[in-house]
Amino acid sequence: MSAESVVYYLNRVPESDPNDQTEWLLTALGQYTGAELRELLYVAEEPGFFELMRGLFALPDESRAVLQQFLEAGRPATMNAAVDSKGRLTLEHTEASVKQLPVIAN
Repeated sequence: MSAESVVYYLNRVPESDPNDQTEWLLTALGQYTGAELRELLYVAEEPGFFELMRGLFALPDESRAVLQQFLEAGRPATMNAAVDSKGRLTLEHTEASVKQLPVIAN
């Protein structure tokens, strides 16, 4: 899937012409495979998904690139995450033998 994001009709009122919405939807559907669309629908149903995505896209480009590089370097099953009392998030790769990953949220 592309990491590209497009915002349509940013200044248009929500009660826009249904034909415009249909055209937008058909255009979007043509850009992805059926498997990608099912995956997107499945993931989007997770609680907090849209808030998380907004937070990621709000990161400065450099910070987002560092986070992406970190996540691509390891498997999710070999990472620990912790949030300290100042709200700082620390991510670290751990030994592959770790079965449970503690996530500490203060």
